[in-house]
Amino acid sequence: MEVRRFESIEAFLGLAGPFLGAREAEHNLIFGICSNVQANPGLYGEAPPYLATVLHGSNVVAAAVRTPPWRLVLSEIDHPTAVQLLAADLEGERLPGVQGPAGVAASFAKAWTRRTGTPARALRNLRVFRLTKVPPPVLAPGHMADASAADRDLVARWLRAFHDEALSDNPEQDYDDMAERWIAGQGRRLVLWIDGGRPVSLTGIGGRTPNGIRIGPVYTPPELRGRGYASNLVAEASQAELDAGRRFVFLFTDLANPTANRIYQAIGYEPVGDVDEFAFD
Repeated sequence: MEVRRFESIEAFLGLAGPFLGAREAEHNLIFGICSNVQANPGLYGEAPPYLATVLHGSNVVAAAVRTPPWRLVLSEIDHPTAVQLLAADLEGERLPGVQGPAGVAASFAKAWTRRTGTPARALRNLRVFRLTKVPPPVLAPGHMADASAADRDLVARWLRAFHDEALSDNPEQDYDDMAERWIAGQGRRLVLWIDGGRPVSLTGIGGRTPNGIRIGPVYTPPELRGRGYASNLVAEASQAELDAGRRFVFLFTDLANPTANRIYQAIGYEPVGDVDEFAFD
């Protein structure tokens, strides 16, 4: 068995694509990272992305990607030794953490701690959802609209609020710049739910996969929750992607948030698998 690194997304997907595509929903984040790097090559300038596969003979049995300063993202693993090989290949790097299928991420975290002495701390348990059909939602007042330059300050505030509420252990970012990039598009789309002439909820659409795309982030200010705004926004945005020819729409939920898990399943999202995140302190 061997680890093979790649210098380009095209070369990486040329070998790993069939392995990843056989479980597209489970690997939607890896595909999404690759499509984002292709659409925004200057966005990941801190260091070249880490792109690797593990080969057992000529067969791909694992894949991993990382865009510094973010955590390592692991694929499903078809050979248990692959985790150890990836940990050995990355030894000497300053990894902030790992995200991967439940069990796989924990195995890597243990291997990393053994090799480096760096403690691993469980952060989140996530669930991957896949949608192929949207049932009629319970309608909320308002309508969906694309975010525009006039919404930049609001979008920046809401992106920061989403980070502080849901992802506070992730690196801080320039939220004004992030808002501008979302509004400009660059391979993704940001939409708002408008009620009474004002935005009341936000969601992003991006991270393309061979046959789908991912929804996220989703954010509604606390004082506006419980009115169906996010449900209707995600339902309409998801239907728009299916109407545009996507076979699938994906999203991640935090298992610690039962309300979100219930809401998205009511929209038509079906659970596919669980994902764990660990930080290396």
